[in-house]
Amino acid sequence: MYSEFSVLRKTVLFWFLVCLGVVQNGCVQSRYTLHQDGAPEGEFDASNVPDAVPRFEVRTIAGNKSPYTVNGKSYWIMDESVAYLERGIGSWYGRKFHGYRTSNGEVYNMYGMTAAHKTLPIPSYVRVTNLANGKVVVVRVNDRGPFHEGRIIDLSFAAAKKLGYSDKGVAQLEVELLPMPSIDKIIKPEALVDGSEFAPGSGQFFLQVGAYKSQSAALSVKREIRQMLDAPVFILKSGSSSNMIYRVRAGPYQRKSTAEFARQKLLKHHDSVPFVVAGES
Repeated sequence: MYSEFSVLRKTVLFWFLVCLGVVQNGCVQSRYTLHQDGAPEGEFDASNVPDAVPRFEVRTIAGNKSPYTVNGKSYWIMDESVAYLERGIGSWYGRKFHGYRTSNGEVYNMYGMTAAHKTLPIPSYVRVTNLANGKVVVVRVNDRGPFHEGRIIDLSFAAAKKLGYSDKGVAQLEVELLPMPSIDKIIKPEALVDGSEFAPGSGQFFLQVGAYKSQSAALSVKREIRQMLDAPVFILKSGSSSNMIYRVRAGPYQRKSTAEFARQKLLKHHDSVPFVVAGES
């Protein structure tokens, strides 16, 4: 009797685990409500949708893991200072992915001017030209893909519509990386020098990571720490042409405690000796 009960219990447990696995697997496979992608229902006039406008943005940690692997293939994220111009097949994605998270955690909007790219930094801005008709758009890269062999970029539905290939699915495109505006466009070096905008009483704090005589050394440090911090990282030049100093800084921080937290983080994960600067350069 006991033996039969034991066998029955094991059988029930076995099938419970099997069913649980099926349910869990089903949850993974049903991330998207639609099984097939497509255009939105009804007519959509993309001519009034403005292109993305390049602006300074901090490179996010999300979406920039390097290398990362998809379908057994590894990809390395490019440095934004590298010139990039490529021609090839571009596609677009729409309704199936609309409202779901992109690789950097934003919500995908098929009516926006965005794109997915396998190796460009997130975020970055690219100029895309349809080689068949000469139409041009500017989009913001905030997602990864496409992972179909031979495709170089996946545009939002709106961007593909403006380029005139949303009804075809793919097109021969030229993709060019645009330079992101410098932090100097946000924080003017001369304002930092005289301290008028960032006086100690203004609540602005900066983290000085290091000062270098070599611009390449400063750029190297900037690249190393930019993913470690939530604030913009920039290089401030001072001195004469024969004795130029390149200071690597992060900020501004509204609170000294926030800047101090960033300093402690760098001390743990980087070999620099940073210190907090209050509203001056």
